Amino acid sequence: MKVVVQRVKHASVTIGGTEKSRIGAGMLVLLGISPDDTQANADWLVKKCVNLRIFDDDEGIMNHSLLDVGGEMLVVSQFILMASTKKGNRPSYVHAAGHDIAIPLYEYFVSEAAKALGKPVGTGEFGANMQVELVNDGPVTIIIEG
Repeated sequence: MKVVVQRVKHASVTIGGTEKSRIGAGMLVLLGISPDDTQANADWLVKKCVNLRIFDDDEGIMNHSLLDVGGEMLVVSQFILMASTKKGNRPSYVHAAGHDIAIPLYEYFVSEAAKALGKPVGTGEFGANMQVELVNDGPVTIIIEG
């Protein structure tokens, strides 16, 4: 399992011209799932994301977590994170989980993140062509594998 975490001023997901989700200040999480991933991977990554100290304190130092600042989270499935680009110029997605594994784990990740934050988590739509808009704050972008 792999995530790209971005600290954002705001972010949204639009599908077919209709906005599905929008958050204010917080965290956009792009989530990639491999065939070997389990709920234990998701649990570890959720805990890591909500506790990651990437938000500024009063002195402008990244000492606060999403929980500390009461920020929002938007989670977007992105199987392309699992792409292999070692051979040729066309990415291979053999390391991405199929729908039977990925959808339940994506939904589990979102559910556990909502529990950890004590508020709803915005989502995209698994497998949809989505337009993701964001204002990256910092910019702060971190890749985490777990």
